[in-house]
Amino acid sequence: MTAEAAADADAPRRANPLLDFCRRQPLGAISFVVIATMMLAGIFSEQVSPYDPLNIDFASILAPPSGDHWFGTDAFGRDILSRIIHGARTALVIGFLSSFIGSTSGAVLGAASAYFGGRIDNAIQRVVDVLLAFPIIVLALVVVAVLGKGLVLGIDANLIVAIAIPIVPKVARVVRAAALSVRAMPYVDAARAAGYGNLRIICRHMAPNLVAPYLIMLTAYIAQAILLEASLSFLGLGVTEPTAAWGLMLSGNASDFFREAPWMILFPGLAISLAVFAFSLFGDALRDWLDPRFKT
Repeated sequence: MTAEAAADADAPRRANPLLDFCRRQPLGAISFVVIATMMLAGIFSEQVSPYDPLNIDFASILAPPSGDHWFGTDAFGRDILSRIIHGARTALVIGFLSSFIGSTSGAVLGAASAYFGGRIDNAIQRVVDVLLAFPIIVLALVVVAVLGKGLVLGIDANLIVAIAIPIVPKVARVVRAAALSVRAMPYVDAARAAGYGNLRIICRHMAPNLVAPYLIMLTAYIAQAILLEASLSFLGLGVTEPTAAWGLMLSGNASDFFREAPWMILFPGLAISLAVFAFSLFGDALRDWLDPRFKT
């Protein structure tokens, strides 16, 4: 055996990232399975749900959980399990788009603020301070009230914007802190000395080092976006009837019949709690896995 072959045989094999994540973060792997199940249920909701979520059956109004309706029915006789399955699509689409738009915008502002500094940094940070001064639900309510409804391909685009705006300043602060340490690195100074433009330095030298915090924030804020969408729908400012949405299922008739039919509140509430918990746990696990300080 040659020396090169012996060295190759002794060298450790590169671990599969997915298997390494499951081994190091078992709770994160479980939460990922929950998220994947929700995504599959939302994508194939027509094939998975036992009933049409919009089908009104007056003969089954407020039917308790049974073999025909596992989660019972609501005040219109609609199957709650089917509405929860279809509501997963609404929650994930709005949650992901809101988190993506808010996290990406915040990351761009945070990186620009850290790189340029000076007046640009001061201007961006003052806007961030103003946005952070408002509670997240109050800021979302104001944006929804100002923008109103704006349906695009069946999705309320203004609702997504209203949920994304409160995410922007939080992500901007975190990414700015990470970008400040990257800006002080010697290779950034070397890129400036070589005459590279600002856009190339940010995209090729700073952005790769900001991917980890960006992905962590993106994942974590999906949970907050889902919860905020459910809150706005509960208040009547989000998704409207007859669309299947978890927050909408908790309002209206559910609050009127919670004594006679507690399953109308129980199962949608469990769906919201499970989704928020899964995304939060997955975000924490992703942070621990990507951050070298947590690796031993």
